[in-house]
Amino acid sequence: QVQVVESGGGLVQAGGSLRLSCAASGRTFSSYAMAWFRQAPGKEREFVAAFSRSGGSTGYASSVKGRFTISRDNAKNTVYLQMNSLKPEDTAVYYCAAGLNYYSDERRGYDFWGQGTQVTVSS
Repeated sequence: QVQVVESGGGLVQAGGSLRLSCAASGRTFSSYAMAWFRQAPGKEREFVAAFSRSGGSTGYASSVKGRFTISRDNAKNTVYLQMNSLKPEDTAVYYCAAGLNYYSDERRGYDFWGQGTQVTVSS
């Protein structure tokens, strides 16, 4: 098993930046595909970005492509989500997830989830 804990959320003005961190513990970090999802009030949890298990491939939701960057530091067992040019519609609880599939952009592809961190973007 692996445990993941998110941090770095907060309140930011539109156009600003935040960096989220996801610290993982447990089995070998590099054995997992890692992803970020988000859930806005009254909406379904949606895919944001992911890293393949090997770390060689990444994917992004079209709504964040070009603004958000996912990265991973295997030495620190940490995944990051750099969010630039934030918009009010990016407001959501952001979740980190780990999965044993090679790569997935679907919720069912991930087995382990953090508690989430709130990101609020004011206009």
